[in-house]
Amino acid sequence: MQAVQLTSLHWLFLFWVLVVIGVMGLRKDPLIPCLLGLFTVGWGFKGNLIGGITTIFNALIVAGGEFWGIIVIISLIVALSKLLAETGADYLVMRPAAKLMVNPDISYWVLGLAMLFASWFFWPSPATALIGAIMTPVALRAGLPPLGAAVAMNLFGHGIALSTDYVIQGAPTITAKAAGFANPSPVISASVPLAVTMGLVATITGYIIVKRDLRQNKAGQMETIVEQEAKRQLDWVSYLLAVATPVAFALDVAVMLTTGLRGGDATALLGGTATIILAVGSLLKFGFEGLEKITDYVRNGFMFGIKIFAPVIIIGGFFFMGKGELAQGILGKGATGFLEDLGLYLSQAVPLNKFFVALITLATGIVVGLDGSGFSPLPLVGSVAATFGKAIPIDTATLAALGQIAGVWVGGGTVIPWAVIPVAAITGVNPLDLARKNFWPVTLGFIATTIVAVLLM
Repeated sequence: MQAVQLTSLHWLFLFWVLVVIGVMGLRKDPLIPCLLGLFTVGWGFKGNLIGGITTIFNALIVAGGEFWGIIVIISLIVALSKLLAETGADYLVMRPAAKLMVNPDISYWVLGLAMLFASWFFWPSPATALIGAIMTPVALRAGLPPLGAAVAMNLFGHGIALSTDYVIQGAPTITAKAAGFANPSPVISASVPLAVTMGLVATITGYIIVKRDLRQNKAGQMETIVEQEAKRQLDWVSYLLAVATPVAFALDVAVMLTTGLRGGDATALLGGTATIILAVGSLLKFGFEGLEKITDYVRNGFMFGIKIFAPVIIIGGFFFMGKGELAQGILGKGATGFLEDLGLYLSQAVPLNKFFVALITLATGIVVGLDGSGFSPLPLVGSVAATFGKAIPIDTATLAALGQIAGVWVGGGTVIPWAVIPVAAITGVNPLDLARKNFWPVTLGFIATTIVAVLLM
């Protein structure tokens, strides 16, 4: 292997990487350090001030192009969820599952699994409102304490569902792009055993803790539980959407499995399906006024999508300078992947092994996830995985999947108080109490998942 020669630009890029990680560790947004990193590295590479300025814009265009497909699909799914909520179809979809919750034990698992599937198809943010409004009051009446309900919703939704994201494929797409894969399929496949390990350890540990609290009568109950049944105007359109929506998405999943549809094609199928249901449902429900209503749904959906991804585009643009091909799109011909070069240099200077790189990737995902954004760590952990994948013979996809799980479980909202607020609010518990209750399930899950990752790499 040819020796890697590091330049001042490599060290400048590394400096800004460390600054970004430090800022995130302090729970602050890292956008300004990322922009300064783009500007200074671009200035140094191109040799003039104008080059530094244009590098910032070029990075945003490159990152935006990489993420645009995922922004669109998430926006369309959120738009559809608005229609389902307004028509009452969401209530009809979840009502059968609510009837299964007859005691605290069953309620924990039914509530969690409902949150898992709803989050896979509609993302955790809309799913939290949906599950919280329809199923949480039923679980509380069945004897599950509010804190137990919050733990179940967190671990299954913001943990398992968001860290895997198998249906919408937002998280694996970002990770895969940064790790150098053309589509998310390798990361998705590699994540399955890790996600199963993490999910089983975390949810079973959470269940044991909730059961212990119930026996010790320490879980606490809400002083007043008021279930406000919304005055839903249910009609034949509500029932039609309640049946057609899950059936349509189930058929999409079946097509993906039988035809091997992956990546952008799979995303296009889901996005097209959501758009058709949204358009037809709007017209059937509101008639001629549906022409205006669908505009409101789409606008709200895209406002949500852009709100989520706006900071990720800037962060991704900075870390994409660490990847060879993307670096050339940002800086121009002759650019090299700074992180890749640093990884090769590190492998030549320090003896690396699977366990060491797994710990580094896990720690990176955890630290960067402290900012409370589930997707912010993904460009970095993907780049780190690609870096080590170039340096030593390991499975890059497995390493990237490990970093993705670490970043999303922390940043997506399970163990830091400022990220669990949505679930805490809808269940009426203290965010600090919820974060503390999730700590050991998530920690034990990380330990077990890291061991499995090392064995598979």
